[in-house]
Amino acid sequence: MFTGIITDIGEVLHCEMRGDLHARIGTRYDMDGVDLGASIACDGICLTVVNKGAGWFEVDISAESIGKTNILQGNVAWPVGRKLNLERALKLGDELGGHIVSGHVDGVAKVISTFEEGESTRFVFEAPAALARFIAPKGSVALNGTSLTVNDVEGCEFGVNIIPHTKAHTTWQGVKAGDVINLEIDTLARYVARLKDFEA
Repeated sequence: MFTGIITDIGEVLHCEMRGDLHARIGTRYDMDGVDLGASIACDGICLTVVNKGAGWFEVDISAESIGKTNILQGNVAWPVGRKLNLERALKLGDELGGHIVSGHVDGVAKVISTFEEGESTRFVFEAPAALARFIAPKGSVALNGTSLTVNDVEGCEFGVNIIPHTKAHTTWQGVKAGDVINLEIDTLARYVARLKDFEA
């Protein structure tokens, strides 16, 4: 489990398709304190550390994860040099500063527009219709692993504001209209909707 509070910006050092996708990711984390088999969220995707060294770790990425996320752009997977939002898994006693995030990406949302709003930046997204029903004003979403509050919703479109601190410490500083972003809906919203389906 994660909180959606990004703690490092990683960089893709190597990426290769060999049955599954295998990636090496550079990080500032002290990898001596990260066990093999540990989970690290990479742009919101919960991935397992299968190898590690000073300043890097490696992950294997299944076809299921590739199909649900923005890893594949056209026929090209993560390019070398791509920046990734990173978060280590929660430990008992950690501060829950965002919201409960599983790292199981539900799909992708497309950035429709961005504009400055005061000192913040407003991002407007289009979500798949099947996921839009779970997104509500003042609710939570995880976008590229970042816990964000939904400001408004209209149909399949929704908006969030990103403050300067978040932009400076995540990959959001480079996000633009047309980009495709990993979307994880709020777990609570998922279960509430499921209960309503049963009641109906």
